[in-house]
Amino acid sequence: MKVEIRDCMCVDWDVPIAVDDGLVLRADVFRPVREGRYPAILSYGPYGKGLAFQEGYKTAWEIMARDYPDAVSGTSNKYANWEVVDPEKWVRDGYACVRVDSRGAGRSPGFLCHNNARESRDLHLCIEWAAAQAWCSGKVGLNGISYYASNQWRAAATQPPHLAAICVWEGWSDNYRDGNRHGGIICSFRKNWQDMQVKTVQHGVGERGARSRVTGELVCGPETLSEEELARNREDMWSELLARELDGPYYRERSPDFSKISVPLLSAANWGGQGLHTRGNFEGYTRSASKQKWLEVHGGSHWAPFYTDYGVDLQKRFFDHFLKGADNGWDTQPRVQLQVRHVDRFVERRENEWPLARTQWTRFHLDPDGMRLSPSPVSADRSLGYDAMGEGLTFSTPPLARETEITGPSALKLFVSSSTADADIFAVLRVFDPNGNEVVFQGALDPHTPIGQGWLRASHRKLDPKLSLPYRPYHAHDEKQPLAPGEAVELDVEIWPTCIVVPRGHRIALTVRGRDYEYAGEAATLSNMKNPMRGCGPFVHDDPTDRPPKVFGGRVTLHFGAGRQAFLLLPIVPQK
Repeated sequence: MKVEIRDCMCVDWDVPIAVDDGLVLRADVFRPVREGRYPAILSYGPYGKGLAFQEGYKTAWEIMARDYPDAVSGTSNKYANWEVVDPEKWVRDGYACVRVDSRGAGRSPGFLCHNNARESRDLHLCIEWAAAQAWCSGKVGLNGISYYASNQWRAAATQPPHLAAICVWEGWSDNYRDGNRHGGIICSFRKNWQDMQVKTVQHGVGERGARSRVTGELVCGPETLSEEELARNREDMWSELLARELDGPYYRERSPDFSKISVPLLSAANWGGQGLHTRGNFEGYTRSASKQKWLEVHGGSHWAPFYTDYGVDLQKRFFDHFLKGADNGWDTQPRVQLQVRHVDRFVERRENEWPLARTQWTRFHLDPDGMRLSPSPVSADRSLGYDAMGEGLTFSTPPLARETEITGPSALKLFVSSSTADADIFAVLRVFDPNGNEVVFQGALDPHTPIGQGWLRASHRKLDPKLSLPYRPYHAHDEKQPLAPGEAVELDVEIWPTCIVVPRGHRIALTVRGRDYEYAGEAATLSNMKNPMRGCGPFVHDDPTDRPPKVFGGRVTLHFGAGRQAFLLLPIVPQK
């Protein structure tokens, strides 16, 4: 451990935190130079506390600096680190910032196993350690993006006595449904994520890894282990996920008990986070037992809004109130703050609940006559088929007669048969302009993201009646119900929450297909992502073990008629 005064901060490097099984975690603490007791903002995660944002995530940093200059202003950026607060922006306002390398990552030794009960216990103990330090006021808040957000749900459910508030910025909550298995279909993201973002900063990479730009110390040191030793020191996450198609104890251990979350919380979601975070932020907000809870929803890239003046000001108002007792008006803050998405801008709007109470839940019936999304039910019996690996079927409204806002979760009712014993449904909510060009957006990662997406494996169609809502079907994922080839079954597909004000003359469309959406234009890349991004970012479903072509490459048929009313349920929001 070394202590320095630099850039108007007192910095304690590599502080040891002993946890209850004898392991010593390592943390960096940034705090005001003036002696006193300050509330702590703490983060715990696997990305290497000493790895510069600019070095580990080069293209993400360059995009943020280009598109959000205020995100990198007012700071030297020397201490910038992926997805956690910039201490220079917080210490000057009377906070201590604590960055902990999670077990097995960066400079913390141990077995690297993500999101399990041991990790939640570690984070609980780190919170209590920080609260007991002489420089701490005894109040601790958790803040951070993604990994540093998702583990807040689980830590809060363990109810650390000194945890005063959490800010979950784009963080999934359900380990099964939010990212690993969409509708029962495995998502390849975790395989590539562990290869690209975790193995590279595992404790023991040592001399083969990076050095801190600030201290010169090894980010993953001080010891250097062989590749065989590193492999023995980490869970093979991808194999564990592949081996578990159904929900169960493995996923439940890595998901929170919402009924035990009572701490004040701010859940910040991204409309464009299809594939990992968006659903978890909404579910965490609506289902947590906390009486003092707020929801914020924005657009743009996954990382940048957190660091902008808008994001930092929002976070500080929240934490100033709950960690410092500031009378700053937060107690009158509306419970929901939306950045409402238009095709060319975002407009901030305050609401009081989620979903919005004035929502007009509207059925758009899938009509094979003209491939329409129609206000009227279909009477004649019809069927339409498509090759599962083809383009699928697209249904569309006529050009809209008036501006129409869609804000909230959506649901799709289908009647489906397959030529095989199963089928994967990929539902894509889309908008097209009067010239027939698709309207896409900068998503959390992919710059060409559609309006909304949902997924469901037909054999996973069983619903949980206690948790299902008309606008948000909730699937049990506790047993498989194979299809009899050619026999139609009823499916309810969850489409994640979204927001778009569709201009007059544009069309709303739905595509039903058997593979991932693909944007027609050029693919995009990020330095920390393995695959080129073609509309779904890294959240694709292309594993042949989970999706053998002989089962999921067949022919799928949609059925329509008086007894088979297929429809898209949309949250149409009237103007106030």
